[in-house]
Amino acid sequence: MSRFAALLIDWQQREGRHDLPWQGTRDPYRIWLSEVMLQQTQVATVLDYYPRFLARFPELEALARAPLEAVLELWSGLGYYTRARNLHRCARSVFDEHGGVFPDDPDALEALPGIGRSTAAAIAAFAFGRRAAILDGNVKRVLCRVHGIVADPSVREVDRRLWALAEQSLPESGIEPYTQGLMDLGATVCLRRQPRCTQCPIVALCRVGLEGGWERIPAPRSRPALPERELALLVVIAGGQVLLEERPQNGIWGGLLSLPEYPAGDPQALGREIEQRFGLAREQLEALPLIRHAFTHFRLVMQPWLVRVESSSLRAAEPLARSGTVGRAPRWLALENVSAAALPRPVKRLLESIQ
Repeated sequence: MSRFAALLIDWQQREGRHDLPWQGTRDPYRIWLSEVMLQQTQVATVLDYYPRFLARFPELEALARAPLEAVLELWSGLGYYTRARNLHRCARSVFDEHGGVFPDDPDALEALPGIGRSTAAAIAAFAFGRRAAILDGNVKRVLCRVHGIVADPSVREVDRRLWALAEQSLPESGIEPYTQGLMDLGATVCLRRQPRCTQCPIVALCRVGLEGGWERIPAPRSRPALPERELALLVVIAGGQVLLEERPQNGIWGGLLSLPEYPAGDPQALGREIEQRFGLAREQLEALPLIRHAFTHFRLVMQPWLVRVESSSLRAAEPLARSGTVGRAPRWLALENVSAAALPRPVKRLLESIQ
């Protein structure tokens, strides 16, 4: 066993995290669920969602048989909703194609919806003791600093080099504490800013620990300025209810309920749209404060319009292809039920403030 692996395993067993709710189990369902939730999400946030999810879906079959809307309701606020849709697809795939049993091979796991190479390796290591390398963002930072790689880890050539280093560093035994040790080190010691090098078990093997320069390693990703998109949201209120539409499965917030959405423009035209599309007679049209929400590739600027109407009687839903709209299946939701609904986080916050 390399000194790197030995030091990491010893440190994890003494100083690492041992009380997370998904630890201490070989159940691949629970391990898979935690790994998907932890993608691009901090542990502190997942700690709130993980037990609620398990209470509703305690085993794979319950999740596989559940409607997608129920999954999205529990996921609401966790963000990156593609994960929730893939989670549901993956549960059905394992249930239908693998007899409800997760495969123990990393390649077979990677072939399932929403499971990438690093996630597959983590599941294989923790659930089945398989010798497989992980390489999430935290581990990339650790390896870049240990080996003095002053480059952007997202560049393909750098990524390939890091995968090779991750494979070379694997111990022949103790794969579970080693893998957990890498995760713990990146999350609690080798931080992006102000790393705790004096607490690091591998500082004597680390180029940054020996020479300094953590702020340069790894090099930050080159990010162009995000383009902005503008749209109008209609907050149609009638008798303590708000009008919502189900968003298409593809695109942002796929499958969630949201407010009717239109291109930003003339508010009077929006008022006419309410009357023509939904058959609702408006009493009031009031501009609410702008909402800005950043996605990976663009920034969304939303102008909400508060619309009060006399009646909640809707016309029959019109086809999805209607010009200017993205929603379908309009329905009313009581404002008191907003917190439990499958809504995008900025929309939920807006409606909670109105409530």
